[in-house]
Amino acid sequence: MPNVYTNAKVDLTTTNATVLYTAPAATMSLVKSILVSEDTGNADTITVTITDEDAAVFSLFKVKAVASNTTVELLSEPLVVKENEILKITAATANRLHVVSSILEIS
Repeated sequence: MPNVYTNAKVDLTTTNATVLYTAPAATMSLVKSILVSEDTGNADTITVTITDEDAAVFSLFKVKAVASNTTVELLSEPLVVKENEILKITAATANRLHVVSSILEIS
């Protein structure tokens, strides 16, 4: 089983749910970090969900506050994402938040 370190990044330019990461087939992923940065000087909120292989949606963070001009680490422990599961991010306001995630893929 090779290990591959990668990252996923998204600039939240809309208020629609935006895919941050989809775990590849035959791969288990450990999301080690989800950093959210607000860079416009306006506080905002973010929602994070995970969608499983049956298309069921589970809320990880619901309307999580992000203060103006700050960066927030959302995870205190690694998050396991199984093959084909999808992490999605939704911003309350467009063009304020950037998200960067560090991931270990094990296949």
